[in-house]
Amino acid sequence: MNNIALGRYIPLNSPIHHLDPRTKIIGLILMMIAIFIPAGWFGYLLVGTAVFILTLLAKLKLSFLWRSMKPMLFMLVFLLVINLFIVREGDLWFSIGPFPIYSGAVFQTLYIVVRLMLMIVLTTVLTATTKPLELTLGIEDLLGPLKVIHVPAHEIAMMISIALRFIPTLIEETQRIMKAQASRGVDLEEGSFKEKVMAILSLIVPLFVSAFQHADDLANAMEARGYVPDQLRTRYKQLVMRGVDFLTLAVAVVLMVALIMMAWVL
Repeated sequence: MNNIALGRYIPLNSPIHHLDPRTKIIGLILMMIAIFIPAGWFGYLLVGTAVFILTLLAKLKLSFLWRSMKPMLFMLVFLLVINLFIVREGDLWFSIGPFPIYSGAVFQTLYIVVRLMLMIVLTTVLTATTKPLELTLGIEDLLGPLKVIHVPAHEIAMMISIALRFIPTLIEETQRIMKAQASRGVDLEEGSFKEKVMAILSLIVPLFVSAFQHADDLANAMEARGYVPDQLRTRYKQLVMRGVDFLTLAVAVVLMVALIMMAWVL
């Protein structure tokens, strides 16, 4: 578990940890919207600076954030290769054999990589600074107005919280199964394409079995404690937004509006 970052809560004494979970969820949504605003490289520099300041305030180590991005490296490299060979926009820079490489392909790929990295960092900051229970309460409160049209806000919040909580558990289970199969002679790195596919299939089946077993154990534990999803319940902890929460949301809104204005000018 020490090498797993995504979905892991880090108990630290930082200003971000003390924010209301609703503030962090709304701020995450606003920052996600800002990331996809086409404000050019200066816009990405502005968002990247804001994310960097956020990680400093959260007192998270850069090595911890890097571990959260490592599982996505394969997808980033895959997107890089596909875009470089398929996109035919901009100026022709050079050719790799019969494949011409255009400037538009390079810039478009860099845009995608930067967006994904910023989104992963923001999501990691949210899960690392917010307890799963607080995250559940925050999502439930934000979905509260939808109860008027009979949307199960609590059930949705509970499912999201459980999904985030089990990300590191499933990653750890995958590593355990890989080590167990490697000790039995299964090679996931060497061999032909067919052999690699069969090795991956032999990994997926026990992983699904383990995931269903974890889900069954969790359901039994919740049922043994008297949990009934659609019943009214009271709370010991009440969420209260303070002045610093409204200030944080105001900064996020100002950043998003600034990027919209930059995109409008461009």
